[in-house]
Amino acid sequence: MRKHQKGAPAKKDKQPLPHERALRKLYQGPLGGLARCVGVHRDNRYPMARGDWAYVTSQGAICLNPRREASVPEWEYVLAHCMLHLGLGHLREDRLGDPLWGTACDLAVTRFLQDCRIGTPPVEFTGELPLSAKGEEQLWEQLRAMPELAGTDRFSTMTCGRPDMVWRGKGWTDYEEQFALSLQQSIRDAVREAAGLEPLEDDPLWPGGNLCREAREWFISSYPLLGAVAADFRLVSDRAAVRRLGVQIAAVHPQLKEIYVNPDAPLSLEEWKFVLAHEFLHAALCHVPRCEERDPLLWNVACDYVINDWLSEMEVGQMPEGVLFDQQFHGMTAEAVYDLLWEDVRYYRGRAIDDLIYGDGSWWDTLEGGQTDAFYRSALQRGVAYHQGGGRGFLPKGLVEEIHAISRSPIRWDVELAKWFDENFAPLERRRSYARLSRRQSSTPDIPRPTWRMEETPGEQRIFGVILDTSGSMDRALLAAALGSIASYSQAREVHHVRVVFCDAAPYDQGIMHPEEIAGAVKVRGRGGTVLQPAVDLLNRDPKFPKDAPVLIITDGDCDRLTLRGRNHAFLVPAGNRLPFPPKGPVFRLK
Repeated sequence: MRKHQKGAPAKKDKQPLPHERALRKLYQGPLGGLARCVGVHRDNRYPMARGDWAYVTSQGAICLNPRREASVPEWEYVLAHCMLHLGLGHLREDRLGDPLWGTACDLAVTRFLQDCRIGTPPVEFTGELPLSAKGEEQLWEQLRAMPELAGTDRFSTMTCGRPDMVWRGKGWTDYEEQFALSLQQSIRDAVREAAGLEPLEDDPLWPGGNLCREAREWFISSYPLLGAVAADFRLVSDRAAVRRLGVQIAAVHPQLKEIYVNPDAPLSLEEWKFVLAHEFLHAALCHVPRCEERDPLLWNVACDYVINDWLSEMEVGQMPEGVLFDQQFHGMTAEAVYDLLWEDVRYYRGRAIDDLIYGDGSWWDTLEGGQTDAFYRSALQRGVAYHQGGGRGFLPKGLVEEIHAISRSPIRWDVELAKWFDENFAPLERRRSYARLSRRQSSTPDIPRPTWRMEETPGEQRIFGVILDTSGSMDRALLAAALGSIASYSQAREVHHVRVVFCDAAPYDQGIMHPEEIAGAVKVRGRGGTVLQPAVDLLNRDPKFPKDAPVLIITDGDCDRLTLRGRNHAFLVPAGNRLPFPPKGPVFRLK
């Protein structure tokens, strides 16, 4: 949309002319698909007599008389008359030279308009029809049998006996097929309305619809990476649904396997390929369940940057104007981009194009959600194999790695926590030492046998900190599971000291404890929000607590923003909760 210069008066929107308003009405009626396939012209390039209304060409052009003035219903009638000539197959090169054929076609169209009550006929088109037959073929036979009716030409939109159909060569569009689709859509909506149901949202008759469906078919037949995903999705172009969801170009609902497309988006075939590939990747890469507790709108923006970068590398279609693309995010994952976007969250939220419909977050934990998730994973995994095996084009390394990553089952939070312990506490190495004899020494008195012993390491170096939210909003069962896991992992890795601080509105220092003692010492001290920064400061000021010791923070997310000054740390947060700030360390979701 163009912006006016500052201080310049804004131009008033031009009101549509009566014939333009009539054409818009036809878009919504039983001739909607046909109306969108023709071109309407009303200027002096097509000279006509003053009494003429319009004529239609075999190329799908309807030429209106610019000197005629009429109401919207009258123009609706005239336009529909010309469109029906196309839809009923009246423009036949072998028949247009016969004036009886033109009269028969005009009578057939007039009867159709009367029966369907489309528009209001001008005065000259009113009156009883001279013949009872409805089909143009029967009417043509009757006119040939009754020459006295051959002068019945007052139902043509042209005067003086001139035909209102002109042959200009065969057109590219199958107007009869479009007319049939229009009637099918109209009947379907009428039946659903009579049954008290909302009209189906899948409308095959919107502008550009053929291009969009052609783009979808291209993925199914020629692009194996996304072919299985494309075959399982339905295109929805209902204007009411698109308006309700605020869809600018397209949006995807991975749970329903539907892509909502804006019927007024003027995109080319290559641009539709890019848009559909973008939405397919949103769904197939499981961006909805991977959002977890992140900000949904900012997560959508991060995923858009990553997907558009991949599609640009893969040269799939043509990138439409205005989509999110920034070279600084090249080769990054969505999670990494999301963390960078938080540095200027207001700017990036303002650039968001919301094309990801999240639905019910808990649905993914159901049986149906698991089956849908498994379908996306397997479809992409097979697609990569077919794509690379057939040499169907370049795939970015980041996309291939992400597909392989999501094809594996998600790692449980306790396994991730165990890995975090492994990263921070290397297992103690056993060494042979002659300082103490082996218990097998007595069996070989003449041969000295060293014993195995752990490498001596000061106990203060194998220690970590725990900041525990005790405000009362933490789930007791999850808290017990977390503390039990901490105790078992600590003992398994020879970590026998934990620096513990309980915290709600104020910190409560518990000193150094054994891991198995933490659970028995936990006491709920408050019911409000938690302020954790004082507990972090307490640990940083403690000279006995090593500067490189890691810290594990257990909270429900209802806390303040934390500054840990580069200290290695991680969070344990109940699934479904979200931290009020972008975390620097790993976040383990308690389930």
